[in-house]
Amino acid sequence: MTNAVIVDVVRLASGKGKPGGALSGTHPVELLAHVLRSIVERNGIDPAQVDDVIGGCVGQAGEQALNISRTAVLSAGFPDSVPATTVDRQCGSSQQAAHFAAQGVIAGAYDIVIACGVESMSRVPMGTTTIGQDASGPGIAARYPEGLVNQGISAELIAAKWKFDRDTLDAFSAQSHQRAADALSKGLFDKEIVPISVTNAAGETVTHTADETVRASTTAEGLSGLKSSFYSEKYAARFPEAQWHITPGNSSPLTDGASAALIMSEEMASKLGLTPRARFHSFAVAGDDPVFMLTAPIPATKKILAKSGLSIDDIDAYEVNEAFAPVPLAWAHEFGADPAKLNPWGGAIALGHALGSSGTRLLSTLVNNLEATGGRYGLQTMCEGAGMANATIIERI
Repeated sequence: MTNAVIVDVVRLASGKGKPGGALSGTHPVELLAHVLRSIVERNGIDPAQVDDVIGGCVGQAGEQALNISRTAVLSAGFPDSVPATTVDRQCGSSQQAAHFAAQGVIAGAYDIVIACGVESMSRVPMGTTTIGQDASGPGIAARYPEGLVNQGISAELIAAKWKFDRDTLDAFSAQSHQRAADALSKGLFDKEIVPISVTNAAGETVTHTADETVRASTTAEGLSGLKSSFYSEKYAARFPEAQWHITPGNSSPLTDGASAALIMSEEMASKLGLTPRARFHSFAVAGDDPVFMLTAPIPATKKILAKSGLSIDDIDAYEVNEAFAPVPLAWAHEFGADPAKLNPWGGAIALGHALGSSGTRLLSTLVNNLEATGGRYGLQTMCEGAGMANATIIERI
């Protein structure tokens, strides 16, 4: 069987996903174009050799509409002959892009492909794409007569089901910032972050190289004073079990970002004189209750472990997206996972969650962590809107 390998994976340092954030003055097409250009330049690849570019983006409206991946390919200066498509599996969009890219290589459809993702939450805010209309339709209304809920409510339900108190959630969130700040201070992200010139709020051109969403001073005590983000009388009546522990402090922040992975067959890497960093070992996708919504990483992980023949203890690092603190905590509880291996350089609560970019962002950190620690296997899983999840296992080469 043809092996699909990761030759390189890069990302931008996170920007706060609101006006005034470090990346908010840059068009999202240019964010994605920059990582595309950077990954081919630093690996000496002729972009004309790229068979396809598969990008993830959730807010495909406004500046991110009309197949932003193709627009970014052209903006990056790639030849007209390089095609691109944009996929939406909600928060797992660029992880799904990586699945499609690697599976295309394994199937023999591609020799070289770039999986990538972008999200400018400052310029295309969450909710823009529905333009105020009902995106569900009558069938969903009939199937779920009480109505589906937003992800914050789902996070509350997970916290209640797994009995995570506020102190546990805040302690985990503070640890995420502490781990990320420590990794930043040691330069552990230097290999994955590509600098980008941006215009700051003062109108000056500066180089952005450090994750803006990380707060080194964060403590559990400081987070404990924040108020619940999602409490309402309506939902309190519907879900009396909810304790209303979810706050801005134990949730991932709105984020701008872009990331990209250079994926090819092992034979092509050898032909080009490139040294692969990791290979794709196993893939899985799963669905779960769309009201709980964020629990699907659990069945996705069960599926991928069964397919891979590996146990949770065989895995050297776990990247479980921190959309909200209860998500990785529930996942770890279900698998008895080693907390030291779980998001060891911090997760999305600190590093940000630029929706369409997050999948390849996690992949960049996972590859680098395995290299830095000498680990062999890495597992990545991502909760997604409507109760889905991707899971990926990679093997360091």
